[in-house]
Amino acid sequence: MSERVHVGLGSNLGDAGATLDSAIRQLAALSDTHGVQASPRYLTQPMDADGSDFLNAVVQLHTRLSPHELLRALQAIESTHGRERPYRHAPRTLDLDLLLYGELVVQDATLTVPHPRLHERAFVLAPLADLCPDAVVPGLGTVRSLLAGIEGQRIQRLDSFAP
Repeated sequence: MSERVHVGLGSNLGDAGATLDSAIRQLAALSDTHGVQASPRYLTQPMDADGSDFLNAVVQLHTRLSPHELLRALQAIESTHGRERPYRHAPRTLDLDLLLYGELVVQDATLTVPHPRLHERAFVLAPLADLCPDAVVPGLGTVRSLLAGIEGQRIQRLDSFAP
């Protein structure tokens, strides 16, 4: 059985729009994955990161990949886009974060789901709310209620993408 999963996408280096387009196509091509939907894009200020504004989106997909298999696939996609980690919070060609994996809670040395700062970030919650405002973040509430509690973060909705 497949699980509904949400992945956050962000880029603030190079052609961010083309990078997000490519990453969404790569997510849609993953094995054991179907039903990929992308949120509208958002232009957002860096939060806990260096560099220029980010282009962000969220993708919803259904997959039979395990959370750790999906994490490895996300890291491989980042690598194809030249993702480097020279220091914490460095600018990024592509950042893919596993936000939600159904209602599963995972916390181990390599993965934490739900994403540990999801509830603090408008650049995650706004596009996630575009896809499924009533989704539940285990232990925290609905996406809609969490978004209502976020203030003061500069975010601008831009457009959408359909792979």
